[in-house]
Amino acid sequence: MSKCKVAILGSGNIGTDLMYKIERSNELELTIVAGIDPNSENLRIAKERGYLTSTKSVDGLLEYSDEFDMVFDATSAKVHKYHSDKLTAIGKQVVDLTPAAIGPYVVPPVNLDQLKDELNVNLVTCGGQATIPMIHAIHRVSPVAYAEIVATISSNSAGPGTRANIDEFTQTTAKAIEVVGGAKKGKAIIILNPAEPPVIMRDTIHVTLEEEGKEEEILQSINDMVKEVQTYVPGYRMNTEPQMTGKNISVFIEVEGAGDFFPPYSGNLDIMTAAATQVANELAIKRRNVQEEVK
Repeated sequence: MSKCKVAILGSGNIGTDLMYKIERSNELELTIVAGIDPNSENLRIAKERGYLTSTKSVDGLLEYSDEFDMVFDATSAKVHKYHSDKLTAIGKQVVDLTPAAIGPYVVPPVNLDQLKDELNVNLVTCGGQATIPMIHAIHRVSPVAYAEIVATISSNSAGPGTRANIDEFTQTTAKAIEVVGGAKKGKAIIILNPAEPPVIMRDTIHVTLEEEGKEEEILQSINDMVKEVQTYVPGYRMNTEPQMTGKNISVFIEVEGAGDFFPPYSGNLDIMTAAATQVANELAIKRRNVQEEVK
């Protein structure tokens, strides 16, 4: 069975963590990593592991366009559209890890099975990946009128890309809470905690239902969803039981990273690379099935 050849655009820490996760995939084969810094330590690591590298960003990828069919964009929301336009113009699929939200939102346990042949798919944000499964778990039992999430991450886990995308984070996450999570109205807040030692990623989800009741079914749905997320993010868990009072529900989540490249407290970054790999695996399977049907 041939694997889908993929490229990583962005040689920062997220791109490097992706490299380790792709290496464990049964569906993906990494061929090239592109960045912009000639002195990048992460590009050196990629080269030592046997991958092609380039410091010409997306133009560097285009020089090796025969070497991949899919690209992970781990750069910035502000430049993603430029990258996507160039790559999709030559038929390459793009998995967007920025909050640019050009393509449809994808949260694996919620709507991964609905992917078709989109050339660009968006992973929302780390806060979205951590909280939207919980909102959807509640919504599939009882309609959600309002959902608000507060994502707290260590300042050490917020690199230049994360800090540059704060506005996009809140806007994209709030919109995805509605579009994917099912809430009629969504709101997102992010907090960078400078505590030492660094704190693990924690997310608080406050939900207001349209009507009371079905508490046992909602709790079962939440527990089932936690297990689904854990299939690709083992460190995803509730750190206390959900609180239910009338129409109001609060769920408390924490995410511990797998420790591939990031330290375990960087669950906010780990959940993005894990979700991106999960999505790309499914896209690769769909591509292979289409190719076999054509044959």
